[in-house]
Amino acid sequence: MVRPVALLLACLALLAAGCGGGGKPADKTSTPAASTPDPVSNGCGKGHPPMPKDIAKLKKPTERLDPAKTYVATVSTTCGDFQITLDAKRAPKTGGAFKYLADHKFFDDLNFHRIVADFVIQGGDPQGDGSGGPGWTIVEAPPKDLTYDAGVVAMAKTDTDPPGASGSQFFVVTGSGAASLQPVYALLGKVTQGLDVAQKIGGIQSDPTTGQPAWPVVIKSIRVKVA
Repeated sequence: MVRPVALLLACLALLAAGCGGGGKPADKTSTPAASTPDPVSNGCGKGHPPMPKDIAKLKKPTERLDPAKTYVATVSTTCGDFQITLDAKRAPKTGGAFKYLADHKFFDDLNFHRIVADFVIQGGDPQGDGSGGPGWTIVEAPPKDLTYDAGVVAMAKTDTDPPGASGSQFFVVTGSGAASLQPVYALLGKVTQGLDVAQKIGGIQSDPTTGQPAWPVVIKSIRVKVA
């Protein structure tokens, strides 16, 4: 079942301002300007195209996070690493299921299959196209006051799934585009280190209709530890 994040995207216009001026010739000893990253890869390392991954069906998890502990998930990618602090207090069931998948190396070698600029990056699909999952769904209603600000990590679901439903696909909010979303996507946590890496991934060119990135970004591993 396809699990895209369902919402309406606003069109963003980019304005470029030119600058000019006279004066003395440039100092030949000055430091040259930094090179601009390739617009396709955005400076990310080489990955591989999304490929379906055969994963043994895991039993539906019953694990819950201990609200007295701090759980940190390190997401290692071909663009760099970032860390998500799981919200053990407000989303113990969702976080427990995510940790269960990470502990079983479910996410290893999967891709970020959907990228929407100033909005989200989405991964966690073993099929690599937004149609897959772990074979089960859990439901944990997100906090009613939840806002999807930059850095928030939540779980993707279909339009027909109930609020708080999730499998394995997750998304990281990289900009302001998701701030108007209704709180129907299960909360996982928030990026507490390396948000610039997630935003770097978010800057990769992608198909405007499907969000499929032009440059593959691989999730090398996700590991969850108690801080």
